[in-house]
Amino acid sequence: MYDKKRIGVFGAGAIGGITGGLLSRAGHDVTFIDTWNEHVEKINTNGLIVKNQVTEYLCKPKAIHINNLQSIKEKFDIGIIAVKSYDTEWVTHALKNYVKDDGYFVGFQNGINDYTISEIVGEEKTLGCVITIGAMASEPGFAWRTDSRGNGTAYKVGEMKGGITKRLKDFVAMMQAVGVTEATDNLMRDRWTKLMVNCMDNTLSGLTGWGTSEVRSEPITQNVAIKIASEVINVSKSEGYEITDINGISADEYLDAESGKRIEELKNKMLESAKLAGSASRPSFGQDVLKKRRTEVDFLTGYISKIGKKNNVKTPVCDRITEIVNNLGVGFDPSPNHLDEIEKMIN
Repeated sequence: MYDKKRIGVFGAGAIGGITGGLLSRAGHDVTFIDTWNEHVEKINTNGLIVKNQVTEYLCKPKAIHINNLQSIKEKFDIGIIAVKSYDTEWVTHALKNYVKDDGYFVGFQNGINDYTISEIVGEEKTLGCVITIGAMASEPGFAWRTDSRGNGTAYKVGEMKGGITKRLKDFVAMMQAVGVTEATDNLMRDRWTKLMVNCMDNTLSGLTGWGTSEVRSEPITQNVAIKIASEVINVSKSEGYEITDINGISADEYLDAESGKRIEELKNKMLESAKLAGSASRPSFGQDVLKKRRTEVDFLTGYISKIGKKNNVKTPVCDRITEIVNNLGVGFDPSPNHLDEIEKMIN
């Protein structure tokens, strides 16, 4: 049985909020660090309400604004990084001195940021968490799990160095209070698998303005997603990682469809995965666009383009999606029309 831990969660948004909130409800000493003043004040005054499709919980973590980080006197056993990919480096540096020498860090993010964290704190102090749920934090004092997975796997956690360690087992046991959590002995394989989904769902949600269910259901986004998936699979293979089944669909099914085989069969499975998403689910990328915020495109399709170029793997659709989003800039209005050029490319 694991001991109760002192945990610092940098990022009290959707994923960080759900994770830190429910860990505090399970008896851990949780402190959020965030830049959202109203959210911090609401948590400290009224607590944090964590909701899912059927119930809600009032959690009582502590919260501080980033400006008050220096007020922390007792170091954390665990530092959770739950910020946007582009903030990973500075946040890890900021939290580094507030985690015990024998403590460790866990990255709860989209993209593959584990290398950035481990370069700062060391591989031996780095775990990564692959997130398979949907979540939102649209108003102060709330974090909402939006997917309809029920008792399905919500998180996969692994060591940077691979293998199943005691601390990994302990952390997985702790995370059962948040959602069904599994240990993985191959973190990067599972990171690449989730990255494929992020490149499909997130970027297409942001460009069109559609939620996850619509992205997986509409013919145009289905067609573009198949092309994206095939590029991610090929780039992943070039890095030595075989993408595994996700949402009931295998990598081979995406590759077959990209070459014109069993397309309708795959699209039917995509419709089934749309049901898992839940009607309220909207990827974080789509949420960022609606809130007129910077997106993580350079860490999603942009990352595929970067690694593809390094390994001489062509990624034309990921290249163009990244260019379109970056050319639109911060604060653009989403529209299905943003996919017109991509649609011409793939037809």
